[in-house]
Amino acid sequence: MSIRDLVLRNRSYRRFVESEPVAREKLLALIDLARNTPSGSNIQPLKYFLSCDPETNAKIFPCLAWAGYLKDWLGPQEGERPSAYVVILGDLELRGSCGSDVGIAAQTIMLGATEMGLGGCMVGSVQKEKLRGALHISERYDILLVLALGKPAEKVVLEEMKPGGSIEYYRTVDDVHHVPKRSLSDIIVNI
Repeated sequence: MSIRDLVLRNRSYRRFVESEPVAREKLLALIDLARNTPSGSNIQPLKYFLSCDPETNAKIFPCLAWAGYLKDWLGPQEGERPSAYVVILGDLELRGSCGSDVGIAAQTIMLGATEMGLGGCMVGSVQKEKLRGALHISERYDILLVLALGKPAEKVVLEEMKPGGSIEYYRTVDDVHHVPKRSLSDIIVNI
């Protein structure tokens, strides 16, 4: 699969086939990919909390907010929640800020998950202190991002945003998730 194919298939999925587990070995393989990505000054401050068991997943789920543009949707229901999570942490003893490391690692993990046939969602809307308490994460670690992973249970369609159109994603009555994207000519400033 080409990098373009991976990028186009790597969508923000918010509904999963919860009954299909993600093996810990797959999570370890994804973290091994991230471990080998570039890091500012090669400090490598990122650490990871992995979860692929229902009990730990149940502690993580209520700490997350899902799909802010979908005002009438409270998030995935039981049976369509993620089968696994990766909580990306910044080791504050190594560096106070992780800069772009977290984005590089998160996208690498998501592309690797896509290659494995998984889908996911980078969740930045996290109740960090609630999650810290639920998972007993030390104050040494800054909670940066949560990646929700599993077998996708929804269709996500990219569409070009019309001039003057909205960036807000939406769902149609047939439960297809639509994501408007700005055109290439709208994002290149020196055409």
